[in-house]
Amino acid sequence: MTLARLTSTAVMSRRAEPADSLDYFPTPPWGTRAFCEHVLPAVWGRFPDLYDATVADPACGEGHMAGALTDYFPEVLAADIQPYGFGGVADFLHPDWEKQAVMPVLGNRRLDWIVTNPPFNLAAQFIDQALKVAWRGCAMLVRSNFAEGQGRYRELFARRPPQLVAQFVERLPMHKGRWVVNGKSATAYSWFVWLKMKGAEWNHTRMMWIPPCQDALTRHDDWLRFGGCMDLPATHPAMCISPVFGAPTLQVAAAMDALRGELGALL
Repeated sequence: MTLARLTSTAVMSRRAEPADSLDYFPTPPWGTRAFCEHVLPAVWGRFPDLYDATVADPACGEGHMAGALTDYFPEVLAADIQPYGFGGVADFLHPDWEKQAVMPVLGNRRLDWIVTNPPFNLAAQFIDQALKVAWRGCAMLVRSNFAEGQGRYRELFARRPPQLVAQFVERLPMHKGRWVVNGKSATAYSWFVWLKMKGAEWNHTRMMWIPPCQDALTRHDDWLRFGGCMDLPATHPAMCISPVFGAPTLQVAAAMDALRGELGALL
C-alpha cells in the first residue's frame, strides 16, 4: 500500500523522543543489507561461516530489518514489545526474553547474533542484554551521535567499547512509524558492533565508512514487500483526485499509473 503525504519528512538529528516512547523508526531495507554486505564481513569475514548463523531482531517492528536479514541468514528470529503484526511479542529487557522468544524456536541451539535498530533511549540497555544472550556478538543501528555523552561513556564505552563503528556516508532516512521510499533526513546513522569472541580487543575501536550503496542494495520490489510509502507534492496527480466518493475511474487509474512509474524510477 502506498501512502501520500503533503508534509516534509526530513528528520533532524536533534530529534527528541519522550522517555516512554516506543521510538519506532523503520529501517530502510538497504540499510540492513549494508550491514550484511559491508559491515559484517569487516568483523567476521575471516571465518568461513559468515552467514551461517542464527540472528534475532528483538525490536522488529513491522519486519523491515528482520525481513532483509532473511536474505542472508538461514534463521532469523523476530520479536517486539509491541504487537506490530510481525514476529512474536516479547520484552527484550525482561529476564525471561530468551524463554519467550528464543527457546520456542531454537531450543538448546545457540543464538549467534543480535542485530537490531533499538529504541534510542534504551540502546545502552539493549547492548548489555544482547551481549548476555548472543554467542558471537551484537550490531546496533543508532544515530551517529550515540558516540557522544559523558554518561554513555561512563556506563558503556569506558568499560566495553565496540569493536567496530561503521558510518554511513549516505543519509539513511528514517521516519517515525513508516518507511518513506523517497524520504529525506538530516540525521546521520552508524552501525555499532560488539564481539564476544575470545581474543576480541575490548579496548580498541576501529572505524570504517560504509560506501555509497543505496542504489546497489535497493530492490525493485522493496516498496511492496516492506510496505513503503512516498512523499507527494500537492501538485501530484494522486493529490488532485476529488475527495468525493466515486471519482472517475480513469482519473484514479492515471494517478496510480503515475505512482507506479515514480516508484519504479526510485527503486
